[in-house]
Amino acid sequence: MASTATTPGHAHRGYGFYAAASVVVANMIGTGVFTSLGFQLLDIRSTAPLLLLWVVGGVAAFCGAITYAELGAAIPRSGGEYTFLSRIYHPGAGFVSGWISATVGFAAPTALAAITFGAYLSSVFPSLSEGWLAVALVVGLSAVHATTHRNSGILQSGFTTLKVLLIVAFCGAALLLTPDPQPVTLVPEAGDAGLVFSGAFAVSLIYVSYAYTGWNAATYLTSELDDPSRQLPLILGGGTLLVLGLYVGLNWAFLRAAPMPTMEGEVEVGYIAATYIFGPLGADIMGVTLALLLVSTVSAMIVAGPRVLHVIGQDYRAFRWLSHTNPDGIPTRAILTQGALAVGFIVTASFESILVFSGFVLGLNSLLAVGGVFVLRAREPDLPRPYRVSAWPVPPLVYLGLTLWTLSYLALDRPGEAGVAGLLIALGTAVWLLTGARNEEPPRSF
Repeated sequence: MASTATTPGHAHRGYGFYAAASVVVANMIGTGVFTSLGFQLLDIRSTAPLLLLWVVGGVAAFCGAITYAELGAAIPRSGGEYTFLSRIYHPGAGFVSGWISATVGFAAPTALAAITFGAYLSSVFPSLSEGWLAVALVVGLSAVHATTHRNSGILQSGFTTLKVLLIVAFCGAALLLTPDPQPVTLVPEAGDAGLVFSGAFAVSLIYVSYAYTGWNAATYLTSELDDPSRQLPLILGGGTLLVLGLYVGLNWAFLRAAPMPTMEGEVEVGYIAATYIFGPLGADIMGVTLALLLVSTVSAMIVAGPRVLHVIGQDYRAFRWLSHTNPDGIPTRAILTQGALAVGFIVTASFESILVFSGFVLGLNSLLAVGGVFVLRAREPDLPRPYRVSAWPVPPLVYLGLTLWTLSYLALDRPGEAGVAGLLIALGTAVWLLTGARNEEPPRSF
């Protein structure tokens, strides 16, 4: 029942390396990196610890990425955590994970990114409607991604390349065009050690980890890769390292361009920095730039998310209609279903309450998947593993340690959100039971 990209008739119908890596990069780079610095500056006003935040967050994401690469190479099927948890723990755990990914993991963030796109563009062009721009973006991208792998890959690669070039250009402008550059040092100064081990640093790291969310995106379309066992480590690990470099560069650019007091507690640090670099035109330049950056973010979520619905449709009769593919192997119904969910969130704006606790439940998803690499090695030692995590077991342990700390902190600091996350898990379990899915154990051959 598992699908692969190399089945007869589909040998060349899949995503190449560059397109898949673009999905990973675009999933990570959204608005988070353009908004976090202002809140970090409330308690940390030294440049070395501020930049170190993004390095530590990137290292944690990289450790998770290469661990997922081992799982994806050993279990070469699309679906991400749904596939991993179904195989490693129990079909019910996988189903609930897929339920979370399809709703909280992709549809709601897709809607938020699309609305943000509309907000930035309508601020520059007031005659345009923010809501209609958001809906048009989701509908248009869904339509293209539901055609062929070639069209989908070209669209995703093109906008992700533009995103990277715009970020590099912004950093270059901060270096060359800032009329009154601020001092930015990478060398620790007196008192920096205390800041790094402070509660303020720990809190800031939580939000940095949110900005890196999406490093696992390629595992949602494993079956559609040309050579997953060889490509996944490079796509996941390389894409994460590229984003780490871009994030450090962007925050360096913000700190170089604008004085710290002007950014403290402010959400629009990108706009503030652009104003110092480009003058009065900074607002319009940053508005259009951020809108263009978000096109690839929405696009990447529309590529990755529906693959979860697709494999659920393959495994369970109640959702069989989601397994339909077009002649090119594209899961059209799953793409259109997630697009409809995202549009529903945009129209009703009901997704905002979901996003408050999404970090907790998605972190739990990845925690179980990374921990599963130990379970799978112990239970199935002879399972072919074309790729194994380097420096074993350090990377998965680093990721598990940081994620456990983050989830524990959130559960203690915001028990309400943790409780709502528990309700979402319970609701997914109820759907699994009521649809009769419990009586259909997915095949263990994938």
